[in-house]
Amino acid sequence: MLDGLRQSLAERYERHKHRPFLEACMATCALVAIADGEVSLSERGRLDQIIDAIDRLSIFDVHEAIDLFNETIEAIKADPAQGREDALKPIADCRSDAGDAVLLVKVALAVGQVDGVLLPSERAQCEIICEALGLTLSDFE
Repeated sequence: MLDGLRQSLAERYERHKHRPFLEACMATCALVAIADGEVSLSERGRLDQIIDAIDRLSIFDVHEAIDLFNETIEAIKADPAQGREDALKPIADCRSDAGDAVLLVKVALAVGQVDGVLLPSERAQCEIICEALGLTLSDFE
């Protein structure tokens, strides 16, 4: 019983510890996916791949991550300027962790290039994400 409680507490701690990265990652995906005005099926598929590929995200229920993504998309559709500004906040909070910042740019590019080409609107959004993280997009191209 004590081992089960200890494991449960450890899992809760890990989810709490990595929650800001989850929020930043889903915001990144949403900003790039909606940059051209539509979220494609391939972009949603890439979201699933990203959730599966990043170990720190695997501790979360996939539905929790997708809900965050969808909420961000809906906020951007409802009020584009405010929705984008709100989405950039958790991303900017990752600026102090170089590893997280680089990973978020790679995630942004992975979503943007899923259709085979990085559209100008998606590239512009990737540049905004890089700016929030204190990075330069050309360093990743």
